Amino acid sequence: MLWDTLGTARDIGRLNELASVLIRYGFGDVLRRLGLANVVNGAGKALHWKYASEITNVESPVRFCHALAEMGPTFIKLGQILATRSDLFSPEWIVEFEKLQDQAPPVSFELICKQLHEDLGCSPQQAFAEFDPKPLAAASIAQVHRARLQDGTEVIIKVRRPGIRPIMEADLRLLARIAEVMESESTTLRRFRPREVVRQFTHSLRRELDLLAECRNAERIAKNFNNDPKIVIPKVYWSWCRERVNVQEFIDGISGRNIEAVEKTGLDRKLLAKHGGQAALKMMLIDGFYHGDPHQGNIFYLPENRIAFIDFGMVGRLSFERRHQLVQLLHSMVELDAPRVVEVLLTWAGDPPLNCENLTFEVEEFVDKYHGVSLKNFNLGMMLTELMSLLREYSLNLPPDLTILIKALITLEGVALQLDPDFDMVSEAEPLLHQLMLDRYAPDAMAKRGWQAIVGTAELLTGLPQDLQQLFRSARSGRFQLHVDVTRLKAFGNQLDRAASRVAIGNVVAAMIIGSSIVMTVDGGPTLFGLPLFGVLGFLSAVVGGIWLVFSIWSSGRGR
Repeated sequence: MLWDTLGTARDIGRLNELASVLIRYGFGDVLRRLGLANVVNGAGKALHWKYASEITNVESPVRFCHALAEMGPTFIKLGQILATRSDLFSPEWIVEFEKLQDQAPPVSFELICKQLHEDLGCSPQQAFAEFDPKPLAAASIAQVHRARLQDGTEVIIKVRRPGIRPIMEADLRLLARIAEVMESESTTLRRFRPREVVRQFTHSLRRELDLLAECRNAERIAKNFNNDPKIVIPKVYWSWCRERVNVQEFIDGISGRNIEAVEKTGLDRKLLAKHGGQAALKMMLIDGFYHGDPHQGNIFYLPENRIAFIDFGMVGRLSFERRHQLVQLLHSMVELDAPRVVEVLLTWAGDPPLNCENLTFEVEEFVDKYHGVSLKNFNLGMMLTELMSLLREYSLNLPPDLTILIKALITLEGVALQLDPDFDMVSEAEPLLHQLMLDRYAPDAMAKRGWQAIVGTAELLTGLPQDLQQLFRSARSGRFQLHVDVTRLKAFGNQLDRAASRVAIGNVVAAMIIGSSIVMTVDGGPTLFGLPLFGVLGFLSAVVGGIWLVFSIWSSGRGR
Protein backbone atom coordinates (compact mmCIF):
# COMPACT_ATOMS: atom_id res chain seq x y z
CA MET A 1 0.00 0.00 0.00
CA LEU A 2 1.19 3.51 -0.76
CA TRP A 3 0.17 4.57 2.77
CA ASP A 4 2.72 2.11 4.22
CA THR A 5 5.57 3.42 2.05
CA LEU A 6 5.09 7.17 2.50
CA GLY A 7 8.08 8.21 4.53
CA THR A 8 7.33 11.68 5.82
CA ALA A 9 4.43 13.92 6.72
CA ARG A 10 5.69 16.34 4.07
CA ASP A 11 5.17 13.72 1.35
CA ILE A 12 1.64 13.01 2.61
CA GLY A 13 0.80 16.71 2.55
CA ARG A 14 2.14 17.06 -0.98
CA LEU A 15 0.14 13.99 -2.04
CA ASN A 16 -3.02 15.68 -0.74
CA GLU A 17 -2.28 18.78 -2.83
CA LEU A 18 -1.74 16.72 -5.99
CA ALA A 19 -4.85 14.61 -5.33
CA SER A 20 -6.94 17.76 -4.92
CA VAL A 21 -5.84 18.98 -8.35
CA LEU A 22 -6.55 15.61 -10.01
CA ILE A 23 -10.01 15.42 -8.43
CA ARG A 24 -10.82 18.97 -9.52
CA TYR A 25 -10.02 18.02 -13.12
CA GLY A 26 -12.11 14.87 -13.01
CA PHE A 27 -9.53 12.16 -12.29
CA GLY A 28 -10.78 11.16 -8.83
CA ASP A 29 -11.80 7.76 -10.16
CA VAL A 30 -8.17 7.03 -11.06
CA LEU A 31 -7.18 7.71 -7.45
CA ARG A 32 -9.88 5.33 -6.22
CA ARG A 33 -8.85 2.55 -8.58
CA LEU A 34 -5.25 2.86 -7.42
CA GLY A 35 -6.31 2.70 -3.78
CA LEU A 36 -5.13 6.26 -3.10
CA ALA A 37 -8.52 7.52 -1.92
CA ASN A 38 -7.92 6.00 1.52
CA VAL A 39 -4.46 7.55 1.71
CA VAL A 40 -5.47 11.15 1.08
CA ASN A 41 -8.60 10.93 3.25
CA GLY A 42 -6.76 8.99 5.94
CA ALA A 43 -4.15 11.73 6.12
CA GLY A 44 -6.72 13.94 7.80
CA LYS A 45 -7.99 15.92 4.82
CA ALA A 46 -11.40 14.99 3.41
CA LEU A 47 -11.44 15.80 -0.29
CA HIS A 48 -14.47 16.83 -2.32
CA TRP A 49 -14.75 14.07 -4.89
CA LYS A 50 -17.26 15.88 -7.07
CA TYR A 51 -16.13 18.19 -9.82
CA ALA A 52 -17.78 20.85 -11.96
CA SER A 53 -20.06 19.42 -14.62
CA GLU A 54 -18.54 21.62 -17.34
CA ILE A 55 -15.19 19.85 -16.89
CA THR A 56 -16.73 16.59 -18.10
CA ASN A 57 -17.26 18.19 -21.52
CA VAL A 58 -13.50 18.73 -21.96
CA GLU A 59 -11.43 15.95 -23.51
CA SER A 60 -9.28 13.89 -21.14
CA PRO A 61 -5.90 14.92 -22.66
CA VAL A 62 -6.77 18.61 -22.23
CA ARG A 63 -7.95 18.14 -18.63
CA PHE A 64 -4.90 16.06 -17.72
CA CYS A 65 -2.42 18.58 -19.12
CA HIS A 66 -4.17 21.43 -17.31
CA ALA A 67 -3.83 19.38 -14.12
CA LEU A 68 -0.10 18.82 -14.77
CA ALA A 69 0.42 22.55 -15.29
CA GLU A 70 -1.34 23.33 -12.00
CA MET A 71 0.62 20.69 -10.06
CA GLY A 72 3.84 22.59 -10.61
CA PRO A 73 7.23 22.52 -12.35
CA THR A 74 8.02 18.84 -11.75
CA PHE A 75 4.83 17.79 -13.51
CA ILE A 76 5.27 20.30 -16.34
CA LYS A 77 8.64 18.66 -16.97
CA LEU A 78 6.98 15.23 -16.74
CA GLY A 79 4.50 16.27 -19.43
CA GLN A 80 7.37 17.37 -21.67
CA ILE A 81 8.99 13.94 -21.26
CA LEU A 82 5.66 12.24 -21.99
CA ALA A 83 5.49 14.28 -25.21
CA THR A 84 8.44 12.18 -26.43
CA ARG A 85 6.55 8.91 -25.85
CA SER A 86 4.59 8.65 -29.08
CA ASP A 87 5.03 4.89 -28.74
CA LEU A 88 2.81 5.02 -25.63
CA PHE A 89 0.35 7.86 -26.25
CA SER A 90 -1.91 8.59 -29.18
CA PRO A 91 -1.44 11.82 -31.19
CA GLU A 92 -4.17 13.77 -29.36
CA TRP A 93 -2.30 13.22 -26.07
CA ILE A 94 1.08 14.12 -27.60
CA VAL A 95 -0.34 17.38 -29.00
CA GLU A 96 -1.53 18.42 -25.52
CA PHE A 97 1.72 17.39 -23.82
CA GLU A 98 3.62 19.54 -26.32
CA LYS A 99 1.61 22.59 -25.24
CA LEU A 100 3.07 22.45 -21.73
CA GLN A 101 5.41 25.42 -21.73
CA ASP A 102 8.35 25.52 -19.38
CA GLN A 103 7.61 29.03 -18.11
CA ALA A 104 7.31 30.37 -14.58
CA PRO A 105 7.09 33.75 -12.85
CA PRO A 106 10.56 35.22 -12.18
CA VAL A 107 12.19 34.94 -8.77
CA SER A 108 12.76 38.23 -6.94
CA PHE A 109 16.16 39.81 -7.57
CA GLU A 110 16.89 39.82 -3.81
CA LEU A 111 16.66 36.00 -3.62
CA ILE A 112 18.80 35.63 -6.76
CA CYS A 113 21.45 37.96 -5.31
CA LYS A 114 21.51 36.05 -2.02
CA GLN A 115 22.02 32.69 -3.74
CA LEU A 116 24.68 34.06 -6.12
CA HIS A 117 26.54 35.50 -3.13
CA GLU A 118 26.55 32.04 -1.53
CA ASP A 119 27.83 30.39 -4.72
CA LEU A 120 30.32 33.00 -5.96
CA GLY A 121 31.50 34.40 -2.62
CA CYS A 122 30.47 37.94 -3.58
CA SER A 123 27.47 39.83 -4.88
CA PRO A 124 26.73 39.77 -8.64
CA GLN A 125 27.44 43.51 -8.76
CA GLN A 126 30.97 42.81 -7.48
CA ALA A 127 31.54 39.72 -9.64
CA PHE A 128 30.46 41.28 -12.93
CA ALA A 129 30.97 44.65 -14.56
CA GLU A 130 27.23 44.77 -15.33
CA PHE A 131 24.33 42.60 -14.20
CA ASP A 132 20.80 43.13 -15.48
CA PRO A 133 18.33 42.50 -12.61
CA LYS A 134 15.52 41.89 -15.09
CA PRO A 135 15.62 38.26 -16.31
CA LEU A 136 15.72 37.46 -20.03
CA ALA A 137 13.65 34.35 -19.36
CA ALA A 138 12.26 32.45 -16.37
CA ALA A 139 11.55 28.70 -16.43
CA SER A 140 10.61 26.09 -13.86
CA ILE A 141 14.18 25.16 -12.93
CA ALA A 142 16.21 28.31 -13.62
CA GLN A 143 16.09 31.85 -14.89
CA VAL A 144 18.51 33.70 -17.14
CA HIS A 145 20.05 37.16 -16.68
CA ARG A 146 22.23 39.16 -19.03
CA ALA A 147 25.57 40.41 -17.72
CA ARG A 148 29.03 41.62 -18.72
CA LEU A 149 32.36 40.27 -17.46
CA GLN A 150 35.05 42.60 -16.17
CA ASP A 151 36.84 42.37 -19.55
CA GLY A 152 33.68 43.52 -21.37
CA THR A 153 32.54 40.11 -22.65
CA GLU A 154 28.76 39.80 -22.86
CA VAL A 155 27.43 36.69 -21.12
CA ILE A 156 24.23 35.13 -19.88
CA ILE A 157 23.98 33.89 -16.29
CA LYS A 158 21.68 30.96 -15.66
CA VAL A 159 20.65 30.70 -12.00
CA ARG A 160 18.76 27.76 -10.50
CA ARG A 161 15.59 28.81 -8.70
CA PRO A 162 16.24 28.98 -4.93
CA GLY A 163 14.74 26.07 -2.97
CA ILE A 164 13.61 24.15 -6.07
CA ARG A 165 15.56 20.91 -5.44
CA PRO A 166 13.78 19.75 -2.20
CA ILE A 167 10.37 20.33 -3.81
CA MET A 168 11.27 18.36 -6.92
CA GLU A 169 12.90 15.54 -4.91
CA ALA A 170 9.69 15.18 -2.87
CA ASP A 171 7.65 15.03 -6.09
CA LEU A 172 10.02 12.42 -7.53
CA ARG A 173 9.64 10.24 -4.42
CA LEU A 174 5.86 10.40 -4.76
CA LEU A 175 5.98 9.66 -8.48
CA ALA A 176 8.18 6.61 -7.91
CA ARG A 177 5.79 5.20 -5.28
CA ILE A 178 2.69 5.97 -7.31
CA ALA A 179 4.27 4.31 -10.37
CA GLU A 180 4.82 1.14 -8.33
CA VAL A 181 1.15 1.11 -7.30
CA MET A 182 0.02 1.77 -10.87
CA GLU A 183 2.10 -1.08 -12.25
CA SER A 184 1.06 -3.60 -9.61
CA GLU A 185 -2.63 -2.72 -9.29
CA SER A 186 -3.81 -1.71 -12.77
CA THR A 187 -3.57 -3.94 -15.83
CA THR A 188 -4.64 -1.04 -18.06
CA LEU A 189 -1.93 1.31 -16.79
CA ARG A 190 0.79 -1.36 -16.69
CA ARG A 191 1.26 -1.26 -20.46
CA PHE A 192 2.41 2.36 -20.13
CA ARG A 193 5.39 1.12 -18.06
CA PRO A 194 4.99 3.82 -15.40
CA ARG A 195 8.09 2.79 -13.42
CA GLU A 196 10.28 2.97 -16.53
CA VAL A 197 8.85 6.37 -17.48
CA VAL A 198 9.44 7.71 -13.95
CA ARG A 199 13.00 6.33 -13.90
CA GLN A 200 13.75 8.03 -17.22
CA PHE A 201 12.15 11.25 -16.01
CA THR A 202 14.00 11.21 -12.66
CA HIS A 203 17.35 10.74 -14.38
CA SER A 204 16.63 13.54 -16.85
CA LEU A 205 15.35 15.99 -14.21
CA ARG A 206 18.29 15.47 -11.84
CA ARG A 207 20.68 16.16 -14.72
CA GLU A 208 18.83 19.40 -15.47
CA LEU A 209 19.05 20.47 -11.83
CA ASP A 210 22.86 20.30 -12.04
CA LEU A 211 23.81 23.34 -14.13
CA LEU A 212 27.42 22.12 -14.30
CA ALA A 213 26.17 19.12 -16.27
CA GLU A 214 24.70 21.52 -18.84
CA CYS A 215 28.11 23.18 -19.20
CA ARG A 216 29.80 19.81 -19.77
CA ASN A 217 27.16 18.91 -22.37
CA ALA A 218 27.74 22.21 -24.21
CA GLU A 219 31.50 21.72 -24.31
CA ARG A 220 31.18 18.15 -25.55
CA ILE A 221 28.93 19.17 -28.44
CA ALA A 222 31.16 22.19 -29.19
CA LYS A 223 34.14 19.83 -29.45
CA ASN A 224 32.25 17.66 -31.95
CA PHE A 225 31.70 20.75 -34.15
CA ASN A 226 35.21 22.20 -33.78
CA ASN A 227 35.86 21.96 -37.50
CA ASP A 228 32.44 23.19 -38.62
CA PRO A 229 32.23 27.02 -38.74
CA LYS A 230 28.52 26.83 -39.65
CA ILE A 231 27.54 25.62 -36.15
CA VAL A 232 28.04 27.79 -33.05
CA ILE A 233 27.89 26.57 -29.45
CA PRO A 234 28.15 29.17 -26.63
CA LYS A 235 31.48 29.25 -24.80
CA VAL A 236 31.40 28.29 -21.11
CA TYR A 237 33.17 30.51 -18.55
CA TRP A 238 34.10 27.87 -16.00
CA SER A 239 35.54 30.18 -13.35
CA TRP A 240 32.00 31.40 -12.58
CA CYS A 241 30.16 28.09 -12.92
CA ARG A 242 28.72 26.12 -9.99
CA GLU A 243 25.98 23.52 -9.50
CA ARG A 244 23.38 26.31 -9.15
CA VAL A 245 24.82 28.80 -11.64
CA ASN A 246 26.47 28.72 -15.05
CA VAL A 247 27.87 31.49 -17.18
CA GLN A 248 27.97 31.20 -20.97
CA GLU A 249 28.64 33.40 -23.96
CA PHE A 250 25.75 35.65 -24.98
CA ILE A 251 24.48 34.74 -28.46
CA ASP A 252 23.41 37.83 -30.38
CA GLY A 253 21.31 36.41 -33.19
CA ILE A 254 17.80 35.97 -34.58
CA SER A 255 15.58 33.67 -32.57
CA GLY A 256 14.30 30.58 -34.36
CA ARG A 257 10.79 31.85 -33.65
CA ASN A 258 11.33 35.01 -35.70
CA ILE A 259 11.25 33.76 -39.30
CA GLU A 260 10.28 37.22 -40.62
CA ALA A 261 13.53 38.70 -39.26
CA VAL A 262 15.50 35.98 -41.07
CA GLU A 263 13.92 37.10 -44.33
CA LYS A 264 14.56 40.81 -43.66
CA THR A 265 18.25 40.36 -42.83
CA GLY A 266 18.89 38.55 -46.10
CA LEU A 267 19.90 35.20 -44.66
CA ASP A 268 19.48 32.19 -46.95
CA ARG A 269 16.60 30.20 -45.46
CA LYS A 270 17.26 27.11 -47.61
CA LEU A 271 20.90 27.06 -46.59
CA LEU A 272 20.02 27.49 -42.90
CA ALA A 273 17.61 24.54 -43.13
CA LYS A 274 20.31 22.43 -44.82
CA HIS A 275 22.91 23.32 -42.17
CA GLY A 276 20.49 22.53 -39.35
CA GLY A 277 19.50 19.18 -40.84
CA GLN A 278 23.12 18.15 -41.40
CA ALA A 279 24.05 19.17 -37.85
CA ALA A 280 21.19 17.10 -36.42
CA LEU A 281 22.14 14.00 -38.42
CA LYS A 282 25.78 14.34 -37.39
CA MET A 283 24.91 14.65 -33.67
CA MET A 284 22.56 11.67 -33.75
CA LEU A 285 24.11 9.20 -36.19
CA ILE A 286 27.84 9.93 -35.95
CA ASP A 287 28.52 11.49 -32.53
CA GLY A 288 25.81 9.65 -30.56
CA PHE A 289 25.40 12.76 -28.38
CA TYR A 290 22.72 15.27 -29.38
CA HIS A 291 20.56 18.20 -28.26
CA GLY A 292 17.45 16.65 -26.70
CA ASP A 293 15.17 19.71 -26.94
CA PRO A 294 15.95 21.54 -30.22
CA HIS A 295 12.81 23.66 -30.45
CA GLN A 296 12.78 27.10 -32.06
CA GLY A 297 13.54 28.91 -28.79
CA ASN A 298 16.85 27.04 -28.47
CA ILE A 299 18.07 27.94 -31.97
CA PHE A 300 19.51 31.25 -33.23
CA TYR A 301 20.38 32.28 -36.77
CA LEU A 302 23.62 34.26 -37.21
CA PRO A 303 25.31 36.19 -40.03
CA GLU A 304 26.96 34.14 -42.81
CA ASN A 305 24.11 31.60 -42.50
CA ARG A 306 25.42 30.11 -39.29
CA ILE A 307 23.26 28.38 -36.65
CA ALA A 308 23.72 28.55 -32.87
CA PHE A 309 22.26 25.97 -30.47
CA ILE A 310 21.70 26.92 -26.82
CA ASP A 311 20.39 25.28 -23.61
CA PHE A 312 21.91 21.81 -23.28
CA GLY A 313 20.09 20.82 -20.09
CA MET A 314 18.39 17.96 -21.96
CA VAL A 315 20.65 15.85 -24.15
CA GLY A 316 20.43 12.36 -25.60
CA ARG A 317 23.05 9.64 -25.79
CA LEU A 318 23.23 6.68 -28.17
CA SER A 319 25.62 3.76 -27.89
CA PHE A 320 27.51 2.60 -30.97
CA GLU A 321 25.23 -0.43 -31.34
CA ARG A 322 22.09 1.69 -30.94
CA ARG A 323 23.33 4.10 -33.61
CA HIS A 324 23.81 1.18 -35.97
CA GLN A 325 20.26 -0.04 -35.26
CA LEU A 326 18.90 3.46 -35.94
CA VAL A 327 20.88 3.72 -39.19
CA GLN A 328 19.59 0.29 -40.15
CA LEU A 329 15.98 1.33 -39.47
CA LEU A 330 16.19 4.63 -41.36
CA HIS A 331 18.09 3.02 -44.24
CA SER A 332 15.50 0.22 -44.46
CA MET A 333 12.67 2.78 -44.47
CA VAL A 334 14.33 4.77 -47.25
CA GLU A 335 15.05 1.57 -49.19
CA LEU A 336 11.49 0.27 -48.49
CA ASP A 337 12.84 -2.92 -46.89
CA ALA A 338 9.89 -3.99 -44.68
CA PRO A 339 11.38 -7.24 -43.19
CA ARG A 340 14.45 -5.36 -41.98
CA VAL A 341 12.24 -2.62 -40.44
CA VAL A 342 10.33 -5.31 -38.48
CA GLU A 343 13.58 -6.94 -37.40
CA VAL A 344 14.88 -3.69 -35.89
CA LEU A 345 11.55 -2.89 -34.19
CA LEU A 346 11.41 -6.33 -32.55
CA THR A 347 15.02 -5.94 -31.39
CA TRP A 348 14.05 -2.70 -29.68
CA ALA A 349 10.81 -4.01 -28.19
CA GLY A 350 12.44 -7.08 -26.61
CA ASP A 351 9.36 -9.32 -26.28
CA PRO A 352 7.72 -10.20 -29.61
CA PRO A 353 4.05 -9.20 -30.01
CA LEU A 354 1.31 -11.79 -29.73
CA ASN A 355 0.71 -11.60 -33.49
CA CYS A 356 4.05 -11.05 -35.18
CA GLU A 357 2.68 -11.98 -38.63
CA ASN A 358 0.08 -9.19 -38.48
CA LEU A 359 2.76 -6.69 -37.47
CA THR A 360 4.94 -7.74 -40.43
CA PHE A 361 1.96 -7.42 -42.77
CA GLU A 362 1.11 -3.93 -41.50
CA VAL A 363 4.72 -2.75 -41.75
CA GLU A 364 4.82 -4.03 -45.34
CA GLU A 365 1.63 -2.07 -46.08
CA PHE A 366 3.13 1.00 -44.41
CA VAL A 367 6.32 0.74 -46.48
CA ASP A 368 4.42 -0.05 -49.68
CA LYS A 369 2.69 3.36 -49.49
CA TYR A 370 6.02 4.97 -50.37
CA HIS A 371 6.84 2.83 -53.42
CA GLY A 372 7.38 5.05 -56.43
CA VAL A 373 7.41 8.23 -54.31
CA SER A 374 10.36 10.51 -55.04
CA LEU A 375 12.70 11.21 -52.16
CA LYS A 376 11.79 14.89 -52.01
CA ASN A 377 8.17 13.93 -51.28
CA PHE A 378 9.15 11.80 -48.27
CA ASN A 379 8.30 13.28 -44.89
CA LEU A 380 10.55 11.57 -42.36
CA GLY A 381 8.61 12.97 -39.41
CA MET A 382 5.33 11.63 -40.77
CA MET A 383 6.89 8.22 -41.43
CA LEU A 384 8.24 8.00 -37.90
CA THR A 385 4.91 9.12 -36.43
CA GLU A 386 3.07 6.40 -38.36
CA LEU A 387 5.64 3.86 -37.22
CA MET A 388 5.08 4.89 -33.59
CA SER A 389 1.34 4.38 -34.07
CA LEU A 390 2.02 0.81 -35.20
CA LEU A 391 4.17 0.17 -32.14
CA ARG A 392 1.46 1.54 -29.88
CA GLU A 393 -1.18 -0.63 -31.54
CA TYR A 394 0.87 -3.76 -30.82
CA SER A 395 1.88 -2.61 -27.30
CA LEU A 396 5.54 -2.45 -28.28
CA ASN A 397 7.53 0.18 -26.38
CA LEU A 398 10.72 1.89 -27.47
CA PRO A 399 13.80 2.08 -25.19
CA PRO A 400 13.94 5.50 -23.45
CA ASP A 401 17.08 6.62 -25.32
CA LEU A 402 15.21 6.32 -28.61
CA THR A 403 12.01 8.11 -27.62
CA ILE A 404 13.88 11.38 -27.01
CA LEU A 405 15.83 10.95 -30.25
CA ILE A 406 12.75 10.44 -32.42
CA LYS A 407 11.05 13.42 -30.80
CA ALA A 408 14.17 15.57 -31.39
CA LEU A 409 14.44 14.41 -35.01
CA ILE A 410 10.79 15.24 -35.72
CA THR A 411 11.17 18.65 -34.00
CA LEU A 412 14.28 19.54 -36.00
CA GLU A 413 12.62 18.54 -39.26
CA GLY A 414 9.70 20.81 -38.33
CA VAL A 415 12.08 23.74 -37.67
CA ALA A 416 13.81 23.15 -41.02
CA LEU A 417 10.49 22.99 -42.87
CA GLN A 418 9.49 26.37 -41.41
CA LEU A 419 12.65 27.82 -42.92
CA ASP A 420 12.29 25.96 -46.21
CA PRO A 421 8.94 24.29 -47.06
CA ASP A 422 10.79 22.22 -49.71
CA PHE A 423 13.36 20.90 -47.23
CA ASP A 424 13.82 17.12 -47.48
CA MET A 425 15.40 15.43 -44.46
CA VAL A 426 15.40 12.06 -46.25
CA SER A 427 17.52 13.42 -49.14
CA GLU A 428 19.93 14.89 -46.58
CA ALA A 429 20.09 11.61 -44.69
CA GLU A 430 20.31 9.16 -47.61
CA PRO A 431 24.01 9.59 -48.55
CA LEU A 432 25.02 9.59 -44.89
CA LEU A 433 22.98 6.42 -44.23
CA HIS A 434 24.57 4.65 -47.20
CA GLN A 435 28.04 5.68 -46.05
CA LEU A 436 27.44 4.55 -42.47
CA MET A 437 26.12 1.18 -43.67
CA LEU A 438 29.23 0.74 -45.85
CA ASP A 439 31.46 1.75 -42.91
CA ARG A 440 29.71 -0.81 -40.71
CA TYR A 441 30.57 -3.65 -43.08
CA ALA A 442 33.99 -2.44 -44.19
CA PRO A 443 36.71 -5.12 -43.77
CA ASP A 444 38.57 -3.26 -41.01
CA ALA A 445 35.33 -2.62 -39.05
CA MET A 446 34.26 -6.26 -39.34
CA ALA A 447 37.75 -7.42 -38.33
CA LYS A 448 37.61 -5.17 -35.28
CA ARG A 449 34.20 -6.52 -34.22
CA GLY A 450 35.37 -10.07 -34.84
CA TRP A 451 38.41 -9.53 -32.66
CA GLN A 452 36.25 -8.04 -29.89
CA ALA A 453 33.96 -11.10 -30.08
CA ILE A 454 36.94 -13.46 -29.84
CA VAL A 455 38.34 -11.58 -26.82
CA GLY A 456 34.92 -11.57 -25.11
CA THR A 457 34.46 -15.31 -25.71
CA ALA A 458 37.96 -16.06 -24.43
CA GLU A 459 37.34 -14.05 -21.25
CA LEU A 460 34.05 -15.90 -20.72
CA LEU A 461 35.68 -19.32 -21.14
CA THR A 462 38.67 -18.52 -18.91
CA GLY A 463 36.37 -17.23 -16.18
CA LEU A 464 33.96 -20.18 -16.40
CA PRO A 465 35.86 -22.57 -14.03
CA GLN A 466 36.05 -19.88 -11.35
CA ASP A 467 32.34 -19.06 -11.75
CA LEU A 468 31.38 -22.75 -11.48
CA GLN A 469 33.62 -23.20 -8.45
CA GLN A 470 31.94 -20.24 -6.73
CA LEU A 471 28.49 -21.62 -7.62
CA PHE A 472 29.26 -25.07 -6.13
CA ARG A 473 30.82 -23.48 -3.03
CA SER A 474 27.63 -21.45 -2.46
CA ALA A 475 25.49 -24.58 -2.91
CA ARG A 476 27.58 -26.61 -0.41
CA SER A 477 27.46 -23.85 2.20
CA GLY A 478 23.69 -23.44 1.84
CA ARG A 479 23.98 -19.85 0.57
CA PHE A 480 22.68 -20.66 -2.93
CA GLN A 481 19.36 -18.89 -3.47
CA LEU A 482 16.97 -18.74 -6.42
CA HIS A 483 14.79 -15.61 -6.54
CA VAL A 484 11.50 -15.69 -8.43
CA ASP A 485 9.65 -12.38 -8.58
CA VAL A 486 5.95 -12.75 -9.39
CA THR A 487 4.24 -9.35 -9.19
CA ARG A 488 0.66 -10.55 -8.94
CA LEU A 489 1.63 -13.19 -6.35
CA LYS A 490 3.19 -10.44 -4.25
CA ALA A 491 -0.01 -8.40 -4.45
CA PHE A 492 -2.02 -11.48 -3.46
CA GLY A 493 0.36 -12.01 -0.54
CA ASN A 494 -0.21 -8.45 0.64
CA GLN A 495 -3.99 -8.96 0.50
CA LEU A 496 -3.65 -12.24 2.40
CA ASP A 497 -1.47 -10.55 5.00
CA ARG A 498 -4.06 -7.78 5.54
CA ALA A 499 -6.84 -10.37 5.80
CA ALA A 500 -4.86 -12.38 8.35
CA SER A 501 -4.24 -9.23 10.38
CA ARG A 502 -7.98 -8.48 10.47
CA VAL A 503 -8.76 -12.05 11.53
CA ALA A 504 -6.19 -11.78 14.32
CA ILE A 505 -7.63 -8.45 15.50
CA GLY A 506 -11.14 -9.93 15.35
CA ASN A 507 -10.01 -12.82 17.57
CA VAL A 508 -8.44 -10.38 20.02
CA VAL A 509 -11.65 -8.31 20.15
CA ALA A 510 -13.72 -11.45 20.75
CA ALA A 511 -11.34 -12.60 23.49
CA MET A 512 -11.55 -9.18 25.18
CA ILE A 513 -15.37 -9.32 25.14
CA ILE A 514 -15.37 -12.81 26.69
CA GLY A 515 -12.68 -11.89 29.23
CA SER A 516 -14.45 -8.67 30.19
CA SER A 517 -17.71 -10.59 30.66
CA ILE A 518 -15.98 -12.96 33.05
CA VAL A 519 -14.38 -10.04 34.94
CA MET A 520 -17.85 -8.47 35.35
CA THR A 521 -19.04 -11.49 37.33
CA VAL A 522 -16.18 -11.32 39.83
CA ASP A 523 -16.73 -9.31 43.04
CA GLY A 524 -14.09 -7.04 44.51
CA GLY A 525 -11.46 -4.77 43.01
CA PRO A 526 -11.77 -1.15 41.79
CA THR A 527 -15.06 -0.05 40.29
CA LEU A 528 -16.34 2.63 37.90
CA PHE A 529 -20.00 3.70 38.14
CA GLY A 530 -20.55 0.63 40.28
CA LEU A 531 -19.07 -1.76 37.66
CA PRO A 532 -15.70 -3.54 37.79
CA LEU A 533 -13.13 -1.13 36.33
CA PHE A 534 -11.13 -3.73 34.37
CA GLY A 535 -14.29 -5.17 32.85
CA VAL A 536 -15.39 -1.70 31.66
CA LEU A 537 -11.93 -0.99 30.20
CA GLY A 538 -11.97 -4.35 28.42
CA PHE A 539 -15.37 -3.63 26.86
CA LEU A 540 -14.27 -0.12 25.74
CA SER A 541 -11.11 -1.53 24.15
CA ALA A 542 -13.19 -4.16 22.35
CA VAL A 543 -15.52 -1.43 21.02
CA VAL A 544 -12.56 0.62 19.72
CA GLY A 545 -11.01 -2.45 18.08
CA GLY A 546 -14.32 -3.42 16.51
CA ILE A 547 -14.91 0.08 15.10
CA TRP A 548 -11.39 0.11 13.64
CA LEU A 549 -11.95 -3.32 12.07
CA VAL A 550 -15.26 -2.30 10.48
CA PHE A 551 -13.78 0.95 9.16
CA SER A 552 -10.77 -0.89 7.71
CA ILE A 553 -12.97 -3.36 5.81
CA TRP A 554 -15.31 -0.58 4.61
CA SER A 555 -12.49 1.69 3.38
CA SER A 556 -10.81 -1.19 1.53
CA GLY A 557 -14.07 -1.90 -0.25
CA ARG A 558 -14.35 1.75 -1.33
CA GLY A 559 -10.74 1.84 -2.54
CA ARG A 560 -11.28 -0.97 -5.04
